[in-house]
Amino acid sequence: MSAALMQSATRRSVIASAKKVVKSSDSLWYGPDRPQYLGPFSGDTPSYLSGEFPGDYGWDTAGFSADPETFSRYRTTEVIHARWAMLGALGCVVPELLKDSFPIAEPVWFKAGSQIFAEGGLDYLGNESLIHAQSILAILAFQVVVMSQAESFRNAGEAPGVEGLDSLYPGGPFDPLSLADDPETFAELKIKEIKNGRLAMFSMFGFYVQAIVTGKGPLENLSEHLADPGVNNAFASATKFTPQ
Repeated sequence: MSAALMQSATRRSVIASAKKVVKSSDSLWYGPDRPQYLGPFSGDTPSYLSGEFPGDYGWDTAGFSADPETFSRYRTTEVIHARWAMLGALGCVVPELLKDSFPIAEPVWFKAGSQIFAEGGLDYLGNESLIHAQSILAILAFQVVVMSQAESFRNAGEAPGVEGLDSLYPGGPFDPLSLADDPETFAELKIKEIKNGRLAMFSMFGFYVQAIVTGKGPLENLSEHLADPGVNNAFASATKFTPQ
């Protein structure tokens, strides 16, 4: 009985902390006086872009966010893609940074996955004792099961032992460092997340284009550009959209 009561109390505490109301009207980045996408030349902001949400700079020339349900769906999609893009951009760059320190068989991000089809499989950081992958079917099955379950928990706003969470900013057990305890700090962190996430999405698009045009990783392309900017630049490669 006592164990059940403790579990119930813990659950209520998680729900309460996850449902904290965050008022961000005092922040520079929210409200009607927030920075606009073209500064003083932005013109009239659409009425449905009130500055309530992070990353709203008053720009929606196509009217994609005019419908509240569509706006909510697009906002969720953007934040989720932004988080994946930040992880992806980091994953594209780190192997190239570590290639001289670890025996990484293929540090270039768009070639690394092919190592799983090699005879010895794929080793994380070149170390078989960390993560060794040799079956693409096993990895696919694992990802489908784990990711579908995680996405199901996110959409429902609850998981075993945890319920009542926000589907986009769950907090509670997903904020072990308590970074979002202070409402003003939480509001600023949301701004930083979406701004960095948007940059990461552009970065990933750039990585894709570089891979198609040059057949090289982003750091190798950067090194070549810095060595000879007049020769190795986007304009010189503009007509070379042929996979290398």
